Amino acid sequence: MLASNSSSVNASCEVQDGFLAHTLPITYGVICALGLLCNTFTIFVFFLRQHSDTSMAVYMRHLAIADFLLVLCLPLRIHYHHREGPYYLCKAVGVFFYINMYASIMFLSLISLDRYLKVIKPIWVFRIQKVRWSRMASYAIWAALFGVMSLFFLGKEREHPCNRICFHFHDKGVLGGSINLVAVGVFFASFLVFLCFYGKITFRLSAMSLGNGDPKAQGRKKRMVLKTFLVPAIFTLCFLPYHVVRVPYVLAQMDVITEVDKKQLLHILNEFTLLLSALNSCLDPLIYYFLSSTYRKTILCAIQGKFKSMYALNRRRISINRSLTEI
Repeated sequence: MLASNSSSVNASCEVQDGFLAHTLPITYGVICALGLLCNTFTIFVFFLRQHSDTSMAVYMRHLAIADFLLVLCLPLRIHYHHREGPYYLCKAVGVFFYINMYASIMFLSLISLDRYLKVIKPIWVFRIQKVRWSRMASYAIWAALFGVMSLFFLGKEREHPCNRICFHFHDKGVLGGSINLVAVGVFFASFLVFLCFYGKITFRLSAMSLGNGDPKAQGRKKRMVLKTFLVPAIFTLCFLPYHVVRVPYVLAQMDVITEVDKKQLLHILNEFTLLLSALNSCLDPLIYYFLSSTYRKTILCAIQGKFKSMYALNRRRISINRSLTEI
């Protein structure tokens, strides 16, 4: 009875998933499995280490938490994809997903800021680089995200067939649409600052003089510069396409764009780019691997079955700051 009811709701909705109806659950399942494995290991490395806290360590921990919590949302997205489900449960899971996605964006931005200050202004120590302030900034981000996202629960469900399908194209009122557009604006501002930071970091590293022409030193400098591009490359791949599509998509949800064929196309693009955003939870551990020697050594020990060495490595009282900023 429930299946037939869901089928009738899907049929009456003017916007359909198309080929994504079958591919999205499979792809989200792969991301969920990889993300759960990678981020569980990441939490082990970042939370069980015996080290002195640094601002970078604080931001990395919160980034790992955000990625892990986002991955936990995926099983419900898979289960209720393209079907009708409990309205408030679907809304809560959707809001929780976006909270952790934007938390990842903000913590990656703070990591970039921290990296920028350490490379460009190594003599100065700003408040945001102190552990107390970095913790306060992290907690403030979580509080702001939960506060803003809770506004989505104020709206009432509209009597429209599409709105009864979980994680689908839903109509939005002025409040919901405005919050979404403001979030897009905040992202693009953060993205421009993000690129500016890494542009200056790359320029500074390229201008460094290492070894006075020694081929090994020059090779090391090239690797440093190449690794610097890893963070902005992953950030751009995962989050930029989604936010480019988001503006016309929200306008379609607000009925500013009324053509059904355009709504259909924007829905497909939104779902595909949202998939890329979820992929970030699997790619952030790749950043840790290439930028952190301790993280890399721990993984290699685990692969080789040297679990005693892996445990000993993570019990040393070594500052995580050097490991995570060694590029």
